[in-house]
Amino acid sequence: MRYLDEFNDPELARRLLDEIRATTTRPWALMEVCGGQTHSIIRHGIDQLLPDEVELIHGPGCPVCVTPLECIDKALEIAARPDVIFCSFGDMLRVPGTDRDLFRVRGEGGDVRVVYSPLDALQLARRHPDKQVVFFAIGFETTAPANAMAVHQARRLGLANFTLLVSHVRVPPAIEAIMTAPACRVQGFLAAGHVCSVMGMAEYPGLAERHGVPVVVTGFEPLDILEGIRRTVGQLERGEHRVENAYARAVRPDGNPAAIRMIEEVFEVTDRSWRGIGRIPGSGWRLNEAYRDFDAEHRFDVTGIRTEEPAECRAGEVLQGLIKPTDCAAFGTTCTPRTPLGATMVSSEGACAAYHLYRRMSEPARPREEMNPVG
Repeated sequence: MRYLDEFNDPELARRLLDEIRATTTRPWALMEVCGGQTHSIIRHGIDQLLPDEVELIHGPGCPVCVTPLECIDKALEIAARPDVIFCSFGDMLRVPGTDRDLFRVRGEGGDVRVVYSPLDALQLARRHPDKQVVFFAIGFETTAPANAMAVHQARRLGLANFTLLVSHVRVPPAIEAIMTAPACRVQGFLAAGHVCSVMGMAEYPGLAERHGVPVVVTGFEPLDILEGIRRTVGQLERGEHRVENAYARAVRPDGNPAAIRMIEEVFEVTDRSWRGIGRIPGSGWRLNEAYRDFDAEHRFDVTGIRTEEPAECRAGEVLQGLIKPTDCAAFGTTCTPRTPLGATMVSSEGACAAYHLYRRMSEPARPREEMNPVG
């Protein structure tokens, strides 16, 4: 058994940083895909420890952040109904919709409950046959197997009062969209290790080949991230663009076959809108025809809700890696964790939340030699 302390060793971090500095001969721009990686980078100051030539661009890998505004408004409409118990993970409750959030709906009398698993919501449906129980099924590939299992069990148990409001998104099409955007500067990717632990790595070689970018599957601890950067920079310096697995302790090339089978039984690929980014072809899942009776959008007839993003919020640019949170005039002033304009300030994995939490908006960068690589 390896302990997390092994992946926070300052001496090993310094060695990896030395290797990165020794390898780097020209500017490179890398994108970490996952919001959990972004928080680790900002918390430990990894981006400030790297050579000036290596820039880290924060990607759209926060499931709460990319859940589109129209889906939030659909959740608010359903949750306000008197016959509904609306279940969600806690980080969705403060994500702003057009004019309120789920906390406001609960304060106004809606039965909104925080659960820790979709199976918790399933149990509520069994205990409350007189209520419609809706689970807000958001997330990347990591949460899809559990959500698929919940609706699979609901059908097996004959629970007609259980539905999912689905806003699942898939990472590889988002990378494709980023690479084909006119303003893209990304030259290499640190792929999200937890996504690959479910889905494997099969979709990434094609991306790497089409766009000439290395893709390194990376974990979340400081040494994981530094090793991912070291491998990515090494490939770029050698003119290579391969897929590498730097998170072998958790990721197998074929992922988790049982989880993939469950996803394929319940969901089908669909186009999906990403908050602040727009519609990306083939970037999401929805319930397939066999499970359509468990689709909350259809049961509650909210498919026609359409919304527009607030102009003053630049979260979409942050999610695309076009700006840093501190480039937004609202950051830390009119937009704070207490008064968020967008989901990137609310979510525990949002880039704006990371910058605000670790005071990146006001504290000047310390000299590199004074910084603790993993402190």
